Amino acid sequence: MKNIDFKSNLKRNGLYLGLAALLIVPSSCSDGFLDVDPQGKQPGVVFWQNEADATKAVNAMYANLRSWNNTAFAAIAIESVGSDDAEKGSTASDATFFNQYDTFTVGSTEGQLGGFWEGQYQNINYANQVLDNIPAISMDETLKTRYLAEAKFVRAYSYFRLVRAFGDVPLRLAVPKDATEYNIPRTPKADVYAAIEKDLTEAAGVLPANYGATDLGRATKGAAQSLLAKVSMYQGKWQQVFDLTTQVISSGQYSLIADYEAMFRIPNENSRESVFEIQNELIPSNKDASNSQYSQVQGVRGVQGGGWGFNVPTEELSKAFEAGDPRRDATIIFRGETTPSGDAIAATGDNPMYNQKSYVPFKLFVTGFNEGSQQNVRVIRYADVLLMNAEAANEIGNTTQALASLELVRARARGASKTILPKVTTTDKTTLRTAIWNERHYELAMEFDRYFDVIRQGRATQIFGPKGWKAGKNEVWPVPQTEIDISAGVLTQNPGY
Repeated sequence: MKNIDFKSNLKRNGLYLGLAALLIVPSSCSDGFLDVDPQGKQPGVVFWQNEADATKAVNAMYANLRSWNNTAFAAIAIESVGSDDAEKGSTASDATFFNQYDTFTVGSTEGQLGGFWEGQYQNINYANQVLDNIPAISMDETLKTRYLAEAKFVRAYSYFRLVRAFGDVPLRLAVPKDATEYNIPRTPKADVYAAIEKDLTEAAGVLPANYGATDLGRATKGAAQSLLAKVSMYQGKWQQVFDLTTQVISSGQYSLIADYEAMFRIPNENSRESVFEIQNELIPSNKDASNSQYSQVQGVRGVQGGGWGFNVPTEELSKAFEAGDPRRDATIIFRGETTPSGDAIAATGDNPMYNQKSYVPFKLFVTGFNEGSQQNVRVIRYADVLLMNAEAANEIGNTTQALASLELVRARARGASKTILPKVTTTDKTTLRTAIWNERHYELAMEFDRYFDVIRQGRATQIFGPKGWKAGKNEVWPVPQTEIDISAGVLTQNPGY
């Protein structure tokens, strides 16, 4: 469950770790995780001196994960609206660039490409700063080792997002020492995946299984293993996926929350179903702390000056769920309904549906702050681990385990009902594969996985083709033209763009 003391201590950091290897950080730091005051900055030349400096740097790295380029427009464009589950939303005339991603007509100069690229490389640069500088600090060795493992997790997470989106990307595993190291070419995606796997393997060997209340939200052993399983799934390494997810399942650290809809509400943040979440908070005494716009940009438009109404569910998604599946109404806010939290949604408005998973009840809005900024971003859930385990088990011929893991997810969704979501019993490998893929669709809808899931499954032409998706081109997005220009042609463009 959400820990109020921990969450209330979160403070916005205004840090940017530049390529010149300077860290701009505050001169003081409290004990709270991510408790970084943006006032009173000190230059990098006097930084990296002690354990307190190391803590500031690691906390700043985590805090950047919730930034605009990591969780708002750029992420929606690159990781969501290309799928059949989501579309632009909002008013027809607002932010029309999203339509270019929905119809696969986007060119390399569109700004969200650069925003996404920048957001991931900022995360990587934060992580590289930590990995380059903390080893030389005299501090508690156990904490030092853990901090380095946390940085490897964050770096791997950002490279995974990059390689899914763009394919080959520059692989930078250290801060440039001088100008001769600034401009590097794209690295083959196989080598990027290898680096990701190395980081996560090493991180999993060090990170703890869990944390105390003041450190909830940091990367754990299970988070590293689960992310490595997902990375392995995208490469078709099914035995590795199975082994890793089996370890996570056997750890006893995770379980499914009975109420699917309630799982996405603020009281259930950092619950036993959560494997990794990006931590957000609204702190009335510190507006800089309440900077997340993840929920605001997706919230119900026109309510109490509330959400912007972007990244809305499609009619196709609404119709995709099996009859009676309660996850449909837990995933989609329908115009004219009253939410489980008691909010009456207007019967008229720009959009017939909104994303319920990012929804924050209107009573939690605070005038003058980003609406819903206290909502965490769920990155990996235990249900995802179970479905990865089911898919891997089916691929390696362990049908019994595949059915068992699949049934855990369906049983939670079914609840006490005896008439919906019947137990899957097929032992045919192809039929069971399709059933698992469908379950991922229902369970993880609007969680920024569907688009890349369909591509890795080899079904993009079938599912996205009617929207304009073309094989041999749209497996990846275009490399931002701004990055190619800055590199003076060292970076190359993806085919077809």
